[in-house]
Amino acid sequence: MELLMTRLHEATVLLYALSVLLYFIDFLHNNRRANKVAFWLLSIVWVLQTIFLCLYVVKTGRFPVLTIFEGLYFYAWVLITLSLIINRLLRVDFIVFFTNVLGFMVMAIHTFAPVQIESEVLAQQLVSELLMIHITLAFLSYGAFTLSCVFSILYLIQYDLLKRKKWGKRLIRLGDLTHLEKMSYILAVIGVPLLMFSLILGIQWAYIKVPNLSLLDFKIIGSFVVLIGYSVYLYIKIRKQMYGRMLAFLNIGIFMIVLINFFLFGSLSTFHFWNT
Repeated sequence: MELLMTRLHEATVLLYALSVLLYFIDFLHNNRRANKVAFWLLSIVWVLQTIFLCLYVVKTGRFPVLTIFEGLYFYAWVLITLSLIINRLLRVDFIVFFTNVLGFMVMAIHTFAPVQIESEVLAQQLVSELLMIHITLAFLSYGAFTLSCVFSILYLIQYDLLKRKKWGKRLIRLGDLTHLEKMSYILAVIGVPLLMFSLILGIQWAYIKVPNLSLLDFKIIGSFVVLIGYSVYLYIKIRKQMYGRMLAFLNIGIFMIVLINFFLFGSLSTFHFWNT
Protein backbone atom coordinates (compact mmCIF):
# COMPACT_ATOMS: atom_id res chain seq x y z
CA MET A 1 0.00 0.00 0.00
CA GLU A 2 2.85 2.38 0.84
CA LEU A 3 4.49 1.65 -2.52
CA LEU A 4 1.19 2.23 -4.33
CA MET A 5 0.65 5.57 -2.60
CA THR A 6 4.21 6.59 -3.46
CA ARG A 7 3.63 5.80 -7.13
CA LEU A 8 0.37 7.76 -7.11
CA HIS A 9 2.14 10.77 -5.60
CA GLU A 10 4.85 10.56 -8.28
CA ALA A 11 2.23 10.32 -11.04
CA THR A 12 0.54 13.39 -9.56
CA VAL A 13 3.80 15.34 -9.72
CA LEU A 14 4.28 14.37 -13.39
CA LEU A 15 0.73 15.43 -14.23
CA TYR A 16 1.36 18.71 -12.44
CA ALA A 17 4.58 19.24 -14.42
CA LEU A 18 2.72 18.69 -17.71
CA SER A 19 0.04 21.11 -16.58
CA VAL A 20 2.64 23.80 -15.78
CA LEU A 21 4.29 23.24 -19.18
CA LEU A 22 0.96 23.89 -20.92
CA TYR A 23 0.30 26.93 -18.73
CA PHE A 24 3.71 28.22 -19.80
CA ILE A 25 2.73 27.90 -23.45
CA ASP A 26 -0.55 29.69 -22.72
CA PHE A 27 1.33 32.38 -20.79
CA LEU A 28 3.55 33.09 -23.81
CA HIS A 29 0.96 32.87 -26.58
CA ASN A 30 -2.49 33.15 -24.98
CA ASN A 31 -3.22 29.67 -26.32
CA ARG A 32 -6.75 28.76 -25.25
CA ARG A 33 -6.39 25.08 -26.14
CA ALA A 34 -3.24 24.74 -24.03
CA ASN A 35 -4.96 26.58 -21.18
CA LYS A 36 -7.98 24.29 -21.32
CA VAL A 37 -5.92 21.09 -21.26
CA ALA A 38 -3.73 22.50 -18.48
CA PHE A 39 -6.82 23.38 -16.45
CA TRP A 40 -8.23 19.84 -16.68
CA LEU A 41 -4.89 18.24 -15.87
CA LEU A 42 -4.60 20.50 -12.84
CA SER A 43 -8.16 19.58 -11.90
CA ILE A 44 -7.13 15.90 -11.89
CA VAL A 45 -4.16 16.80 -9.69
CA TRP A 46 -6.50 18.69 -7.32
CA VAL A 47 -8.86 15.71 -7.08
CA LEU A 48 -5.98 13.35 -6.29
CA GLN A 49 -4.53 15.78 -3.75
CA THR A 50 -7.92 16.16 -2.08
CA ILE A 51 -8.33 12.38 -1.85
CA PHE A 52 -4.85 12.01 -0.33
CA LEU A 53 -5.62 14.82 2.09
CA CYS A 54 -8.88 13.22 3.22
CA LEU A 55 -7.20 9.82 3.63
CA TYR A 56 -4.52 11.42 5.79
CA VAL A 57 -7.15 13.10 7.97
CA VAL A 58 -8.97 9.77 8.40
CA LYS A 59 -5.71 7.98 9.21
CA THR A 60 -4.41 10.48 11.76
CA GLY A 61 -7.72 11.81 13.07
CA ARG A 62 -6.62 15.44 12.73
CA PHE A 63 -6.07 18.15 10.14
CA PRO A 64 -2.54 17.99 8.64
CA VAL A 65 -1.07 21.35 9.66
CA LEU A 66 0.82 20.59 12.87
CA THR A 67 4.24 19.94 11.31
CA ILE A 68 6.26 21.57 8.53
CA PHE A 69 5.99 18.40 6.45
CA GLU A 70 2.20 18.29 6.79
CA GLY A 71 1.98 22.01 6.18
CA LEU A 72 3.79 21.69 2.86
CA TYR A 73 1.19 19.28 1.57
CA PHE A 74 -1.72 21.47 2.65
CA TYR A 75 0.06 24.54 1.26
CA ALA A 76 0.41 22.83 -2.14
CA TRP A 77 -3.29 21.95 -2.06
CA VAL A 78 -4.19 25.56 -1.26
CA LEU A 79 -2.05 26.86 -4.15
CA ILE A 80 -3.64 24.44 -6.61
CA THR A 81 -7.12 25.39 -5.41
CA LEU A 82 -6.41 29.11 -5.75
CA SER A 83 -4.87 28.56 -9.16
CA LEU A 84 -7.99 26.78 -10.42
CA ILE A 85 -10.22 29.55 -9.06
CA ILE A 86 -8.09 32.32 -10.60
CA ASN A 87 -7.88 30.49 -13.92
CA ARG A 88 -11.66 30.02 -14.08
CA LEU A 89 -12.84 33.38 -12.74
CA LEU A 90 -10.14 36.02 -13.28
CA ARG A 91 -8.08 34.79 -16.26
CA VAL A 92 -4.82 36.36 -15.04
CA ASP A 93 -2.29 34.20 -16.91
CA PHE A 94 0.77 35.67 -15.20
CA ILE A 95 -0.53 34.85 -11.71
CA VAL A 96 -1.79 31.40 -12.72
CA PHE A 97 1.53 30.33 -14.21
CA PHE A 98 3.77 31.49 -11.39
CA THR A 99 1.38 30.23 -8.73
CA ASN A 100 1.62 26.79 -10.30
CA VAL A 101 5.42 26.98 -10.51
CA LEU A 102 5.49 27.62 -6.76
CA GLY A 103 2.90 24.89 -6.21
CA PHE A 104 4.98 22.41 -8.20
CA MET A 105 8.06 23.22 -6.11
CA VAL A 106 6.16 22.66 -2.86
CA MET A 107 4.57 19.42 -4.09
CA ALA A 108 7.92 18.08 -5.35
CA ILE A 109 9.58 18.82 -2.01
CA HIS A 110 6.81 17.01 -0.19
CA THR A 111 6.55 14.02 -2.56
CA PHE A 112 10.24 13.18 -2.70
CA ALA A 113 11.06 13.83 0.95
CA PRO A 114 12.22 10.48 2.39
CA VAL A 115 10.95 11.48 5.85
CA GLN A 116 7.42 10.54 4.78
CA ILE A 117 8.36 6.90 4.02
CA GLU A 118 8.46 4.42 6.89
CA SER A 119 10.46 1.82 4.94
CA GLU A 120 14.16 2.74 4.69
CA VAL A 121 14.55 0.75 1.46
CA LEU A 122 11.60 2.49 -0.15
CA ALA A 123 12.86 5.87 1.03
CA GLN A 124 16.23 5.27 -0.66
CA GLN A 125 14.47 4.08 -3.80
CA LEU A 126 12.40 7.26 -3.84
CA VAL A 127 15.53 9.42 -3.64
CA SER A 128 17.11 7.42 -6.49
CA GLU A 129 13.99 7.92 -8.60
CA LEU A 130 14.15 11.64 -7.84
CA LEU A 131 17.68 11.68 -9.26
CA MET A 132 16.60 9.77 -12.38
CA ILE A 133 13.73 12.16 -13.05
CA HIS A 134 16.08 15.12 -12.57
CA ILE A 135 18.63 13.70 -15.03
CA THR A 136 15.96 12.72 -17.58
CA LEU A 137 14.39 16.17 -17.55
CA ALA A 138 17.83 17.80 -17.84
CA PHE A 139 18.74 15.75 -20.92
CA LEU A 140 15.33 16.37 -22.49
CA SER A 141 15.83 20.11 -22.04
CA TYR A 142 19.36 19.92 -23.46
CA GLY A 143 18.00 17.94 -26.41
CA ALA A 144 15.39 20.63 -27.07
CA PHE A 145 18.03 23.38 -26.84
CA THR A 146 20.32 21.45 -29.19
CA LEU A 147 17.65 21.09 -31.86
CA SER A 148 16.72 24.74 -31.36
CA CYS A 149 20.34 25.70 -32.06
CA VAL A 150 20.44 23.44 -35.13
CA PHE A 151 17.39 25.18 -36.59
CA SER A 152 19.03 28.56 -35.94
CA ILE A 153 22.16 27.41 -37.77
CA LEU A 154 20.02 26.17 -40.68
CA TYR A 155 18.29 29.55 -40.66
CA LEU A 156 21.61 31.35 -41.06
CA ILE A 157 22.69 28.96 -43.84
CA GLN A 158 19.40 29.46 -45.68
CA TYR A 159 19.60 33.21 -45.20
CA ASP A 160 23.10 33.24 -46.69
CA LEU A 161 22.02 31.12 -49.68
CA LEU A 162 19.11 33.43 -50.38
CA LYS A 163 21.27 36.54 -50.03
CA ARG A 164 23.85 35.15 -52.50
CA LYS A 165 21.02 33.87 -54.73
CA LYS A 166 22.30 30.31 -54.65
CA TRP A 167 19.22 28.58 -55.98
CA GLY A 168 19.10 24.78 -56.03
CA LYS A 169 17.98 21.61 -54.27
CA ARG A 170 19.83 22.52 -51.07
CA LEU A 171 17.82 25.72 -50.77
CA ILE A 172 14.55 23.84 -51.16
CA ARG A 173 15.48 21.06 -48.74
CA LEU A 174 16.39 23.45 -45.94
CA GLY A 175 12.87 24.89 -45.86
CA ASP A 176 11.72 28.49 -45.65
CA LEU A 177 13.14 30.94 -43.12
CA THR A 178 9.86 31.40 -41.26
CA HIS A 179 9.53 27.68 -40.56
CA LEU A 180 13.14 27.36 -39.39
CA GLU A 181 12.80 30.31 -37.02
CA LYS A 182 9.47 29.02 -35.70
CA MET A 183 10.86 25.54 -34.96
CA SER A 184 13.87 27.04 -33.20
CA TYR A 185 11.56 29.11 -31.00
CA ILE A 186 9.13 26.25 -30.22
CA LEU A 187 11.97 23.97 -29.07
CA ALA A 188 13.29 26.71 -26.79
CA VAL A 189 9.79 27.12 -25.32
CA ILE A 190 9.73 23.39 -24.55
CA GLY A 191 13.26 23.36 -23.14
CA VAL A 192 12.84 26.19 -20.62
CA PRO A 193 10.18 24.60 -18.34
CA LEU A 194 11.87 21.18 -18.62
CA LEU A 195 15.13 22.71 -17.37
CA MET A 196 13.26 24.57 -14.63
CA PHE A 197 11.65 21.33 -13.39
CA SER A 198 15.02 19.58 -13.55
CA LEU A 199 16.65 22.29 -11.42
CA ILE A 200 13.88 22.15 -8.81
CA LEU A 201 14.16 18.37 -8.45
CA GLY A 202 17.96 18.39 -8.70
CA ILE A 203 18.38 20.90 -5.89
CA GLN A 204 16.04 18.85 -3.72
CA TRP A 205 18.05 15.68 -4.43
CA ALA A 206 21.30 17.48 -3.62
CA TYR A 207 19.82 18.86 -0.40
CA ILE A 208 18.93 15.30 0.67
CA LYS A 209 22.10 13.51 -0.46
CA VAL A 210 24.92 16.08 -0.41
CA PRO A 211 26.23 17.20 2.99
CA ASN A 212 26.98 20.91 3.32
CA LEU A 213 25.37 21.68 -0.04
CA SER A 214 26.43 25.02 -1.51
CA LEU A 215 24.29 26.75 -4.12
CA LEU A 216 27.51 28.32 -5.40
CA ASP A 217 28.43 25.03 -7.10
CA PHE A 218 29.60 25.61 -10.68
CA LYS A 219 26.98 23.34 -12.24
CA ILE A 220 24.09 24.88 -10.30
CA ILE A 221 25.17 28.42 -11.21
CA GLY A 222 25.73 27.42 -14.84
CA SER A 223 22.29 25.79 -15.06
CA PHE A 224 20.59 28.91 -13.72
CA VAL A 225 22.57 31.05 -16.19
CA VAL A 226 21.29 28.81 -19.02
CA LEU A 227 17.72 29.11 -17.73
CA ILE A 228 17.99 32.90 -17.48
CA GLY A 229 19.62 33.08 -20.91
CA TYR A 230 16.83 31.22 -22.67
CA SER A 231 14.21 33.14 -20.68
CA VAL A 232 15.78 36.37 -22.01
CA TYR A 233 15.72 34.85 -25.51
CA LEU A 234 11.97 34.16 -25.20
CA TYR A 235 11.35 37.63 -23.78
CA ILE A 236 13.21 39.33 -26.64
CA LYS A 237 11.41 37.19 -29.19
CA ILE A 238 7.91 37.85 -27.81
CA ARG A 239 8.02 41.28 -26.17
CA LYS A 240 10.68 43.01 -28.27
CA GLN A 241 9.53 41.36 -31.49
CA MET A 242 13.08 40.47 -32.56
CA TYR A 243 13.36 38.29 -35.65
CA GLY A 244 15.93 37.14 -38.17
CA ARG A 245 19.67 36.78 -37.96
CA MET A 246 20.18 38.57 -34.65
CA LEU A 247 17.77 36.21 -32.90
CA ALA A 248 19.47 33.20 -34.49
CA PHE A 249 22.90 34.40 -33.36
CA LEU A 250 21.54 35.01 -29.85
CA ASN A 251 20.15 31.46 -29.70
CA ILE A 252 23.45 29.96 -30.84
CA GLY A 253 25.36 32.07 -28.31
CA ILE A 254 23.17 30.87 -25.44
CA PHE A 255 23.64 27.27 -26.59
CA MET A 256 27.39 27.76 -26.23
CA ILE A 257 26.68 28.40 -22.54
CA VAL A 258 24.81 25.07 -22.46
CA LEU A 259 27.91 23.30 -23.78
CA ILE A 260 30.18 25.09 -21.31
CA ASN A 261 27.83 24.19 -18.47
CA PHE A 262 27.62 20.54 -19.48
CA PHE A 263 31.27 19.82 -20.24
CA LEU A 264 33.28 22.33 -18.19
CA PHE A 265 31.12 23.21 -15.19
CA GLY A 266 30.06 19.58 -14.85
CA SER A 267 33.68 18.56 -14.34
CA LEU A 268 34.20 21.38 -11.82
CA SER A 269 31.10 20.49 -9.82
CA THR A 270 31.61 19.10 -6.33
CA PHE A 271 28.92 16.43 -6.60
CA HIS A 272 27.52 15.96 -10.13
CA PHE A 273 29.82 13.10 -10.98
CA TRP A 274 29.47 11.21 -7.73
CA ASN A 275 28.61 7.58 -8.01
CA THR A 276 25.22 7.39 -6.32
